[in-house]
This record gives sequence, structure tokens and C-alpha cells, in this order.
Amino acid sequence: MAKLSLQEQLLKSGLVSAAQAKSVKSDKRKQTQQQRKNKVEVVDEAKELAQKAQAEKIERDRELNQLRQQQDEQKQLAAQIKQIVELNRLPRDAEGLAFNFTDNNKVKRLYVSEGMRDQIAEGRLAIVKLGQQYEVVSAEVARKIQSRDAASVIVFNEQNKTADVVDDAYAEYQVPDDLIW
Repeated sequence: MAKLSLQEQLLKSGLVSAAQAKSVKSDKRKQTQQQRKNKVEVVDEAKELAQKAQAEKIERDRELNQLRQQQDEQKQLAAQIKQIVELNRLPRDAEGLAFNFTDNNKVKRLYVSEGMRDQIAEGRLAIVKLGQQYEVVSAEVARKIQSRDAASVIVFNEQNKTADVVDDAYAEYQVPDDLIW
């Protein structure tokens, strides 16, 4: 048994009259002839919608991939910083002097030896944040960390060469030896 076309099935079921089927067929034939004559393409809305949906999906996928890539890069940077700090951190002196510094507008305290305290103030050592802890590292290591994530370096007193040239209004006043901030 041969398959019937939709038009034949509608005629057979009585949903469409023969005149209506003939009218639809002639309209379709006229439309195709007019297209060939005028070389006009019929806009296929379904095809356009499908292409638009495909383009939107591609754009959405690209944005998601870019976001994932940025997150991966951030994880890699965090892992690099953690490794650098763990390999280069200097031992602290729990019975040493307190060195106070600020982190997110909160005063934090780290106990270091007097020599380390002086080196931090001079900019030869720096304090970096690793998770919730603070570690003391050398200036070279602090620069490496700063190039990856500046927010990880909490205290780094880099020597500013122009600061020496500027007149200090308090230069003639003596700073007491026992002054601890």
C-alpha cells in the first residue's frame, strides 16, 4: 500500500474539499513560479529562528568557556602563590617583638625578631597573606607574588627614591628608640 500525501489524507477523511485542495495547490504553484520569475527567495522563518537560536547557544557556550578559563587561571595563580610562599617563608619568632600592620582596615599582629622587624620596615622583607595566615618573605619573593596577585602582599615597604629628595618637615625631630607602633 502506497503512502498517501497529507493532501490526499485530508481529502479522504473529508476535512478538506476537492476545491480547497485544488486552490491550495494552484496557490503554491503560482508562488513558486513568481519566485522563479522575480528571483525572490521565500524567507523561511523556522530556519531563521533555528539559526538565531544556534548563534545564541554558540555565544553562550563561548562566554561559559571564557568564564571557566578565567577561573582555572585564578586557581593556577593561587596555587603558584601558595607554592612560592611555602617554599620561601621565613621562620617567625613567637617570643620576639610584635609587628603591627593593617589588613582590610583591621590591625593585625605578627611576632618577629628585632632584625626581621627592622628589615620589614626597610623594605628588605615583606608580609604576605596565605589563606588566613600571614607569612614573612624576602623582597624578591614579594615582587614575584605581587606580579601575580597584588592583594596577597599586605606589607611591602618598597624604597621610594623620590621620598629621600622631598623635604621632611619632621626630619630634625628625634624618634625615640623605644617607640613601637
